Amino acid sequence: MSDFKSLKLVSPLERALDELGYTSPTPIQFEAIPSVLEGRDLMGIAQTGTGKTAAFALPILNHIIANEKEPPKRGARVLVLAPTRELASQITQSFQDYGRFIDHLSVATIFGGVPIPKQIKRLVGGNDILVATPGRLLDLLNRKAIALSDIEILVLDEADQMMDMGFIHDLRKIIPFLPQDRQTLFFSATMAAPIKKLSKQFLDNPVHVAVTPANTTAEKVEQRIIFINAAEKQSLLALTLLDPEVEQALVFTRTKHGADRVVKRLAKVGIRAIAIHGNKSQSQRQRALAAFRDGEVKVLIATDVAARGIDIDGISHVINFEIPNVAEQYVHRIGRTARANRSGVAISFFAPEERAYLKDIQKLLKTDIPVFDIPEDFVNKARKLGARTPLPAPEKPAPQARKGRGKSRRKKKSAKAKTDGPNKAQIQQNSARPLKQRKQQNVAPKTEQGSQHKNRSSKPRRNESGGHKPAKFKRRPRAKTSRSGTGKRSR
Repeated sequence: MSDFKSLKLVSPLERALDELGYTSPTPIQFEAIPSVLEGRDLMGIAQTGTGKTAAFALPILNHIIANEKEPPKRGARVLVLAPTRELASQITQSFQDYGRFIDHLSVATIFGGVPIPKQIKRLVGGNDILVATPGRLLDLLNRKAIALSDIEILVLDEADQMMDMGFIHDLRKIIPFLPQDRQTLFFSATMAAPIKKLSKQFLDNPVHVAVTPANTTAEKVEQRIIFINAAEKQSLLALTLLDPEVEQALVFTRTKHGADRVVKRLAKVGIRAIAIHGNKSQSQRQRALAAFRDGEVKVLIATDVAARGIDIDGISHVINFEIPNVAEQYVHRIGRTARANRSGVAISFFAPEERAYLKDIQKLLKTDIPVFDIPEDFVNKARKLGARTPLPAPEKPAPQARKGRGKSRRKKKSAKAKTDGPNKAQIQQNSARPLKQRKQQNVAPKTEQGSQHKNRSSKPRRNESGGHKPAKFKRRPRAKTSRSGTGKRSR
């Protein structure tokens, strides 16, 4: 295959590719880039890890340089839609890497989980490229914080995943905001009937590029199936991860709580893992991916949604701890390994209640997946896991009292009460005086009394020492005790 110079990209892009170490284009890049440079709509069938991001990012940057102009206010020249925040961030980083030698290139990213005012401020001046998730983009459109009337190129990346996540309605609502005169690039890992129907709403006489036949997996992925009871999956996972051949593993669960549960159980047998899913904040997700990418943690537990956008070349094993109920999702999962011309292993744990999914998966792949036995002496090995030293529990930050609540408020109140009333020395001094002097001290002059009666307020009157004046009341007559006729008390 020829090098990138044969694609006739502008010199800033060739310089960036040389610096990044790119020598030859991948099949999807070699077939897609010329058509995109010609301005044609494109329908690309390519799995993750095939280099499809560069297949649309490079010709888009080439277009921006060749047609230099100011980006529209509150708008953009290029719009890229992605299903998840991780994938959106990854695409943004790719544009910045490839466009590192392009002066004044502006790329913005918008997705959920970030304060909207901050994103609106970022969009005011306009951008060359806008990467967004459909939900947050539609929210900003409804707020009239962004305009799409000047979009020149539209990219839908991983359109099949956007449909699986329910973004189809958001996509249809976004279409009226887009100009009809635009170039559209449509990428999907699979080509099911709903994808074909959706593509017709966006594409106009597109060029079809399929570097890998639809619904097939990477050739260098070794697939394995192990039939096991659901209760024994955790022990099998721990034994698998302790195998020295497992350099870096991505483990899939179906639910967020399931991912957290797997992390805790692995910690009990001394295996460090970290989870990534929708309940994690954006900063938590980024820290987890950074730790996994840098090799600080070799096991990442993820849900299908959160795994979109994970582009790490060093993943040696993908483990399906729980089987997806959609066959196409299996293709997405195992495509996370065997990247960058490396080999990889995909192991799937099938419980009896999950075997029905196997038929759909093998029908989609048009091949049988080999079945492997559980490890020898599995029961004894599983028992020995309990003797391993568990990881220390993570430290929880001490809860902080909210401002204006709790003890601080009570302290202020009690301090105020102390300053309002007489102090201890004043009380002792007053009690030492004769009773007559104390009564005279507490009796206010008549002029004062008159003014006090005339200007009554809710505040209690105070004496000279600062204390409250005792209230006046009439003494209630004492009830007479019954006596006998002799004048003595009756007993």
